[in-house]
Amino acid sequence: MTEEMQKQWVEHKMCQPRIEKVVVNLNIGKSGEPLEKATRVLEEISGQTPYKAKAKKSIRDWGIRQGEPIACVVTLRREKGLAFLKKVLPIVDNKISKRSFDEIGNFAFGLKEHIDIPGVKYDPDIGIFGMDVCVSVNRPGQRIKIRRKQTKRVGKGHLLTPEESMEYVRQTLGVEIV
Repeated sequence: MTEEMQKQWVEHKMCQPRIEKVVVNLNIGKSGEPLEKATRVLEEISGQTPYKAKAKKSIRDWGIRQGEPIACVVTLRREKGLAFLKKVLPIVDNKISKRSFDEIGNFAFGLKEHIDIPGVKYDPDIGIFGMDVCVSVNRPGQRIKIRRKQTKRVGKGHLLTPEESMEYVRQTLGVEIV
């Protein structure tokens, strides 16, 4: 099946999967100075300015109020996302679980410590943060289902399957699917 996929990808440019975006989420759970430190760390790692995500609802036991910023998130698209993945995947030994892939080919994994990333040094004033990395994989032409004007459906044959996504990630990033 992989030879068939590769042949189709070469013959038909619109069938070639690609990494659309990589979303890196650093959830702190409280605002203030810890969130500012996390924002600095994420900006250093990604090279982009993260935005602060706000709490959707209040949770009294955790001391979270609705609308309070509790996380910082950055979205890396295309080449920047691919470069970030190549830098981060060796931390998880270039292995991703098969269960990490969803029904449309996207996948996610987590990092326990940001200091494992090459080029990042430990700073006792900042501390250590873990992060979630979510990767969106799709084919060209998927925008028609999310655009504002003239939204259309994508045909069943053009949707990306998890197996195709796994094969693309295996080829492009050299990842082992466990």
